Amino acid sequence: MLKTVAVGVTALFMVGTNLAYAQDRELEQATAADVETLTAARINIVKSALQLTPDQEKLWPALEEAMRARANDREARIERIKKEAAELRGHNLSDVLRDRNPADFLNRRADALTQKATDLKKLAAAWQPLYQTLSPDQKQKLAHVEMVVLRDLKRAHEHRRVQSEEEEEE
Repeated sequence: MLKTVAVGVTALFMVGTNLAYAQDRELEQATAADVETLTAARINIVKSALQLTPDQEKLWPALEEAMRARANDREARIERIKKEAAELRGHNLSDVLRDRNPADFLNRRADALTQKATDLKKLAAAWQPLYQTLSPDQKQKLAHVEMVVLRDLKRAHEHRRVQSEEEEEE
């Protein structure tokens, strides 16, 4: 069992590292197929690490659907941001800021946060029945996968922050 977790965590690290690298190359190069492949890999890693029992397998489809819906909504938000950024390219920053409507901006931000919250609520609701059936060993494996994911996300975020600061200095 420990080997399965180790393989899963290693695969998750490799997938996460590739995602961070892709994000650093400005997700513009990532296709919908790339995002779907990454989502499927993440889902398979979690499922493989948990080694679900037949009874637990029955609860998995709702969770997988919630994970995919959250990923799809995230991709849609990223696409909207990329589209807006593309429309602003070539414009003078002071003109963009002068012409920006703060109320529209805040409404768009609130809509995005509402969508994120809705997706998280659906994901939590899908996790709850399955989580209640997990053995202590499965819970430990899940916690380990979560720690690796969070560490990788923190590194990717820090890398993007440093890169952004370097670009601002140039």
